[in-house]
Amino acid sequence: MAFLGIRCSRDVSPRWSVDHWLQSTAPVIGDVMKIAVQKYGGTSLASSAQMRAVAGRVAERRRSGFATVVVVSARGAATDQLIADAADVALFRSGRELDQLLVTGENAAAALLALALQDRGMPAVSLTAAQGGISAVGRHGAAMIAAVDDRRIRRHLIAGEVVVVAGFQGMADNGDVVTLGRGGSDTTAVALAAMLGAADCEMYTDVEGVFTADPRVVPQARVLSTVGVGVMAEMAFAGARVLHCRAVELAAAHGMDLVVRSSMVRQPGTTILGRSDPEMVENDGFVTAVTHDSDAALVRIEPGRTGSDLARSVLGTLASAAVPVDMVTLPESAAPGLPMRFTIRRSDIPFATDALGSSALGSGPRFTFDPSVGKVSLVGAGMLSRPENVAAMLDVLAEQDVPVSLIATTQLRITAVVPADRLVDAAAALHRRFNLDRPEVPAASLTSA
Repeated sequence: MAFLGIRCSRDVSPRWSVDHWLQSTAPVIGDVMKIAVQKYGGTSLASSAQMRAVAGRVAERRRSGFATVVVVSARGAATDQLIADAADVALFRSGRELDQLLVTGENAAAALLALALQDRGMPAVSLTAAQGGISAVGRHGAAMIAAVDDRRIRRHLIAGEVVVVAGFQGMADNGDVVTLGRGGSDTTAVALAAMLGAADCEMYTDVEGVFTADPRVVPQARVLSTVGVGVMAEMAFAGARVLHCRAVELAAAHGMDLVVRSSMVRQPGTTILGRSDPEMVENDGFVTAVTHDSDAALVRIEPGRTGSDLARSVLGTLASAAVPVDMVTLPESAAPGLPMRFTIRRSDIPFATDALGSSALGSGPRFTFDPSVGKVSLVGAGMLSRPENVAAMLDVLAEQDVPVSLIATTQLRITAVVPADRLVDAAAALHRRFNLDRPEVPAASLTSA
C-alpha cells in the first residue's frame, strides 16, 4: 500500500524574532510554536448548538497554550443535499461544476465556526483550501494533496488567531478547486498537522473512538484504547468509517499519532500510534476488529480472444482512472481462457465502466460488475502467521449459511466477499467467534476462543 505523498514548504516558514514574540499571543517554546490541529466531522457541527459547543472546545484548546488550527467538514447532510440539488437540475453533472458546488458546504461550515469563535471573544479566521495554500492533483472528486504552502496559516497563528480551514478540497494547477473524495477532510487535517509540525492530530466525530466493529450493527462492540497505524489503515480500507485510509497512511508516513474522540462527550477516545509500539509484537496473529464494507462490487473480466497481457492492461487502465482495486485473482498461464476477478468500490463503477469501455484492451475482453456483494474482514497483526484464523472465519460463515465468492489474506487482513444482504450477520457472528465483545480481552485470537 503506497503512502500518500506531500511536499511541505517548511523552508518558507517565517522566522521568529523578539518583535514577533511580543506582538503575538501564540504560545511558543523557545522559537517554536506549540501547535494543535483538530478536525470536526459534519455530524459534530450539524446544529447551531453543536457549532457553539465545538467553538467552546476549540477556544478551550487555544487558551490551554496551543496555537490552534481547525479543519471542518460540511455540516450534517449538507453534502448529500448539494448532490441532490445537482441531480434535480441536470442529468449530466460536470465534475468541475460539482466540485465547485460541493466545497460550498465546507466553506460555509468554516465561516460559521469562525463567527462562533469570534462571538466568544476568540480571534479567528476561516480559509478555503486555496487561501490556506493547499494544492492538489488528480481528477475532480478524487484528487490528492500535492503540496502545502504554510505561510498564510502561520501568519494568522503568529497574530494569535484560530485558523479554521475548509476540508475536503485543494487547488489545481489551473486555479480550479478539486475535491479529495470520501473522507477528504481527514486527509486535509493530517496534511496540515504534518506540515505545521504538530505532535498529533485530533479527530473529533460522533463516536467515542475506534470500535472493534461498527456499533450500529454490533451493539457489543467496544472502544479500542490504542490501534497500530498499520492495522488502522487496513481497517479504514476495509470499511471502518471513522477515518479515511489515505489520512491514516499519511499519518504513518510522517510518524504522527492520531487521536479519535467524540465531540459530544468527554472520553479518552482511541490513539492510533503513528510510530512502532513495542507491545504490538505481543499481539502477532491476533484479531483486533471486524469490519464490513457495503460499498463494494465484484468485477469479472472474460479474456475473449485477446492475446495481450490482460491483467496489466486492465489494472493500468483503472489506475489511470484513479479506481482502487482489491482482491485480484488471475488465471494461470496454462489456462488463459479463465476470467480475471477483483473488487472495486461500488461507487466507482461509473468511472471503471467509462475507463474500460474507452480503452484498447485487445480483441474482445468482456467485463461485468456485480454490485450485490460486500466485504467482511478480520483485521489485526500477523494474520499470515495464524492460518487457523482463515479456517475459523470460513467455519463461522458456513455455520451462518453465508456463501463466500472470494477470499484474500494479507499480514494485516483476511477479507471475504459475501452477499451484501448478509454483511451484518457475518460481521456479528465473527465478532462473537473471536471474543471481541469481551472487555477484559484487548485483542482476541482463535487460541483464546
